[in-house]
Amino acid sequence: MASVTSMSAPESHVSMLHRISSIVSSDLSVDEMLGEVVGLAVQATGCDACLAYLVDRPTEELVLRASQLPHAAALGRLRIPIGEGVTGWVAAHQAVVALSSNAAGDPRFKRFQELVEDTYQAFLSAPLVSKGEAIGVVNVHHREPHQHSPDEVATLVFIGEQLGVAISRSLLEEEKERLIEETVEMKRVLETRKLVERAKGILQRQRGISEEEAYLHLRNQSRRMRRPMRDLAEAIILAEDLNRPAA
Repeated sequence: MASVTSMSAPESHVSMLHRISSIVSSDLSVDEMLGEVVGLAVQATGCDACLAYLVDRPTEELVLRASQLPHAAALGRLRIPIGEGVTGWVAAHQAVVALSSNAAGDPRFKRFQELVEDTYQAFLSAPLVSKGEAIGVVNVHHREPHQHSPDEVATLVFIGEQLGVAISRSLLEEEKERLIEETVEMKRVLETRKLVERAKGILQRQRGISEEEAYLHLRNQSRRMRRPMRDLAEAIILAEDLNRPAA
């Protein structure tokens, strides 16, 4: 029986390049891509933990979005102002930080109680970059002191550059979809308002009541029948149209 040989370093490197190329050309969501960033960073560095952050432009903060270790309570909630801590410094300066031991001793370091990774010895951080702008940061941690090799640093930088572009593109697509959904919802709200206004007018004429009374009637009927007010308004309008004498 032939023995199974492990993948050589060049083969592993080529495999990673193929994987990155595949991700860049894919239509994965932002969170799926960040999961790939974490997986690739772990593969490239043999780290014990990896965290990925994205910049929230309205607040100029880095938000934790993906992690190798489970951080359900912190994902989407843990925020770091750009410029604060090592992670914030990396985003602000678009530069790599490699700390081989006693990472917490670095004057830029800021500890977060919810992150066990902040108790680890070695820390490597690189920016996720798109069009010359940092859109996030990826951090890798080793429990014990670890001298990061030039290949590890270069690979993490490469991941940050290549996937930063892909993530930025995916973010734009998600924002576009969000705006389309908001536009559709606004149109639906305006259409509903017009229907309710027309139904109120019909009730006012039919019952000789005020606009406020007509609205309260619609609202109360909606609650009693557990049907949207729009449905009731459409029913009132349809009944009015059907009862209108033919020209």
